[in-house]
Formats: sequence, C-alpha cells, structure tokens
Amino acid sequence: MSLGGAERIHSTRTRKIGQLVVNTYASKAIMGAAAAHDIAAAMKERLANQKGVRMVFAAAPSQSAMLEQLCSAPDIDWRRVTAFHMDEYLGLPENAPQRFATWLDRHLFDRAPFAQVHHIRPGPDPETDARRYQELLSDAPIDFVCLGIGVNGHIAFNDPPVADFDDVLDVKVVDLDQTCRQQQVDDDCFDKIEDVPSHAITLTVPRLLRAGRMFCVVPGSLKRFAVDAALNGPISTTCPASILRTHPDCTFYLDEDADPDGRNN
Repeated sequence: MSLGGAERIHSTRTRKIGQLVVNTYASKAIMGAAAAHDIAAAMKERLANQKGVRMVFAAAPSQSAMLEQLCSAPDIDWRRVTAFHMDEYLGLPENAPQRFATWLDRHLFDRAPFAQVHHIRPGPDPETDARRYQELLSDAPIDFVCLGIGVNGHIAFNDPPVADFDDVLDVKVVDLDQTCRQQQVDDDCFDKIEDVPSHAITLTVPRLLRAGRMFCVVPGSLKRFAVDAALNGPISTTCPASILRTHPDCTFYLDEDADPDGRNN
C-alpha cells in the first residue's frame, strides 16, 4: 500500500460516535496507509498557513504501518516540524532497545529531517525531567497528536488506576498496571513481565486533549475490547481512551480485527 496516489483510501465503514470519526479498513496495511495519508495532508495544510508544526507521536508496534507510510509521504517539509513523544519508561539503560525514544528514532525521527526532536530521556530525578518536558511542550500549541490505545484503554501511559481527566499536570511520573506491562510482553517488546519497568513518564490526559487534532490508530484483535469500551462504554477513567469522544477533532483508524462491529463477531 503506497501513498503515491492522490486518491483517498476508502474505508469499509465510517461512522461518528460522539465527536469522534471512526473509520475501519480491510487490513492493518490499508489502515496504516489511510491514517498516514490523512496525517500528511493535515501537516501540509497546516504548514501552508503557519511557520511550523508541533507533533506528538506514540511509540508502539501498533503505529508501525502508519509511520512507515508517513515517512515516505511526498512534499512534507519536515524541516519545519518539531516532534515530541508521549511517554517513556523509567529504569532502563540509556542504550536499551525498548526505550520509546530509541524506537521512534528507528521508525521515524532518524528517517526525516525534523526541525527538532525532543526526547524524553529520564535521569536520576524523573520528577525534574517531567517538569522540563512540560516546559518544552508549553512553548507553543501542539498541532497534532498521533496515538494508539492500550489493551486496558490507556492513552499514553495513563492506565485506568492513574488516569485523571482533570489532571493539573501536563507531564508526570506514573505506576504502570499489570495489564499494561503484560501488553509490552505480548507485543514482543520484553521477554517476560518481570523485565518490564514498573514506572514511566507520561503526558497526561488533559495535555493530550489540548492538541488541535488527534489521529488514533488501533489495529488488531487484542485491542477490540478496549476499542468497544472507548467507543460505546461510559466516558470514564476505567477506559481512559473514552475521553477521546469529547475531543472536537479526533479520528479513529481501525482494521477489521480491532473493530467491535468487525468481521469476527
């Protein structure tokens, strides 16, 4: 699936739930190409009207298909794009391949000539690191957030036990719950749950929601329960992603396996 053509990639289903637009595609590859097409178009439109764009990216295998296509999208002036990522583990060695900064370098940041890339690089004082990252984010508005959702419905590392829809912080240190940590094993990022860090730095829910536009890319059958809760359940921290229904400009991109109304029901 390529972004070479100008024609929009068609979904198998499109609907609106709350403020959300929800698009479902026949496969993960088509979903990734469609999301990348829309993100690239939004970037180019914004760059035509302002000096630069500021974006936040998620680091997860669920984002791979989209990022691969976005890197090859034509006519994006990456030299005017400033990038952030939304979370990072605590306690991993600087050169650990599981670090989200490392993952995003490999899949995106090293593949395009960004104006700036602001990594979260936790040191011995993560609370201070969180405050510094908050200051960087506060320099100017965030135009776009590209995110997924976890099997427990988290957005960034705002797991149900720590998610706060009224958080006064923009960036904070959090505990990771068992479901979240097990997902990292199931995604083949770690060999066993004991290897997964128990704490992380994350952008908070209100910080994410202040972005001008959000693109939420969610493939795979393991995410179906979380997607159902996000789209059809109560807006509650029991499924933090449910709050995305309140954002004025958020689009979900699902493959058939992730869609609770999809082919495997």
